[in-house]
Amino acid sequence: MRFAICNELFEAWPFDKVCRFVKEAGYDGIEVAPFTLAPRITDVTRERRALLRQQAADAGVQIIGLHWLLAGTQELYLTSPDSAVRSRTAEYIVALSEACRDLGGTLMVFGSPKQRSLLPGVSREQAFDWAAETFRRAMPEVSGNGVSICMEPLSPAETDFINTCEQAAALIRAVDHPDFILHLDVKAMASEQTPTVDLIHRYAGMAGHFHANDANLRGPGFGDIDFVPIFRALHDAGYDRWVSVEVFDYKPDPESIARQSADYMRRTLGEAVAAKR
Repeated sequence: MRFAICNELFEAWPFDKVCRFVKEAGYDGIEVAPFTLAPRITDVTRERRALLRQQAADAGVQIIGLHWLLAGTQELYLTSPDSAVRSRTAEYIVALSEACRDLGGTLMVFGSPKQRSLLPGVSREQAFDWAAETFRRAMPEVSGNGVSICMEPLSPAETDFINTCEQAAALIRAVDHPDFILHLDVKAMASEQTPTVDLIHRYAGMAGHFHANDANLRGPGFGDIDFVPIFRALHDAGYDRWVSVEVFDYKPDPESIARQSADYMRRTLGEAVAAKR
């Protein structure tokens, strides 16, 4: 497992400064929210993408991918009853994958709760079919750019569409593309009735990415969730991909969050692995 952190935590910081600090704090990767770069990813020129990629490389970190894919956008919606809106959404997902490739990333986390929740008059079954159709339309080009989409279950407090790992797995089966895979998020899993460790044992084999956080919206180690059994379950499942810190409560400050989260994850991962020897 390698550790990364999401960049929106560092509000208004220049990107090169973020990269340097992230490396110093103990991370090997950075995960980018497109809205931190521009209102739409298509506003970010190829030249700027190359510059951002080089700034990360100069700092010794890798841009691993994108998340918050549709945040801040207009007229895009995964489960819209309007086929033209779904078509634009699929096209934008492809554009995101092109940017992800240009930045050096290989994964995109689809969360975007405000652009997937059920609209008035839309049933869960209709939304499911439209979401599957949208992803099936986008995936050939997304995959062609060397990028995977990781579908993120989110808690009922955030959205009413795809709230459990089981529901995400059903959508993954419906899309039926090898690069459309599962994302696991500790905060979201904590909202399920099934214990988080059991969910990891059951679904880690489908997972292409993992977000580390606490149910209190803060970083790992800033709440009551114990990461030793979480990392033990990931280790047992053979998960060897990225673990990214994603927080929603930025107190006390980004530096403390980043450093303490990295220190806590290194310690608890060490304890988890040592317990298996």
